[in-house]
Amino acid sequence: MMSVEQYMERAMELARQAADAGEVPVGAVVVDPRTGDILGEGRNGPIASHDPTAHAEIVAIRAAAARVGNYRLPGLDLYVTLEPCAMCAGAISFARIHRLYIAALDEKGGAVMHGPNFFEQPICHWRPEVYQCTAHAADSALLLKDFFRSRRR
Repeated sequence: MMSVEQYMERAMELARQAADAGEVPVGAVVVDPRTGDILGEGRNGPIASHDPTAHAEIVAIRAAAARVGNYRLPGLDLYVTLEPCAMCAGAISFARIHRLYIAALDEKGGAVMHGPNFFEQPICHWRPEVYQCTAHAADSALLLKDFFRSRRR
């Protein structure tokens, strides 16, 4: 079984793949903590897929749901390199993700620890446990900064 840091490193690899493909570098993995299996992986892909919902979290959740044959993913953990937006926070809640691990925080677009603090709202019916993985926060933030800096040139 891999450690929290190793699962987040896999999410970082997916984020780097997204950057290489010209997408915002965000990666996510859904893990069954009982077995250590990665059940779903995702990287940002809205541009290539022509799908505004193709955020890393949504892609990973869809893959895990297809693999387990259920739209709910109770007991599963999600590792993501950037704080989820409101859309992704809603999907995490509807999927009943048990634990959410976040690398970099997003003061502008994040909706878990910033902005609407989605999981604290009365409309939210399921709240995962939320943890920040500070070991990968700086690497994820730097990957994002470098990506956007290269776009502004």
